[in-house]
Amino acid sequence: QVSLAESGGGSVQAGVGSRRLSCVASGNTVGSYCMAWFRVPPGENLEGVATIDSRGTIAYSDSVKGRFTISRDNSKNTLYLQMNTLAPEDTAMYYCMANPAWCTSPYAYWGQGTQVTVSS
Repeated sequence: QVSLAESGGGSVQAGVGSRRLSCVASGNTVGSYCMAWFRVPPGENLEGVATIDSRGTIAYSDSVKGRFTISRDNSKNTLYLQMNTLAPEDTAMYYCMANPAWCTSPYAYWGQGTQVTVSS
């Protein structure tokens, strides 16, 4: 069983605010699993944001490419999401997810989420 705990959410102003989300995982998960960030905007469905697999291959959704950066620190078993140039449409509950194999849904493990609110 893998536990994931997100933190770092909050309220920011569009255009000037940035946030860095963190996800602390149990065990040696971050460096050996596919790790991902997903989000659920208000009234919308779950959408993928970014993934990083065990080899370090990274992928982003088109909506965040160039603004968000996914990274990991294996020594701390922590996944990060640096979010810059935030816009109101980035308002969402953000979830850290993990899969022991490929970066494909459905993911086996997820955290409780952290809320990011971007005001215009």
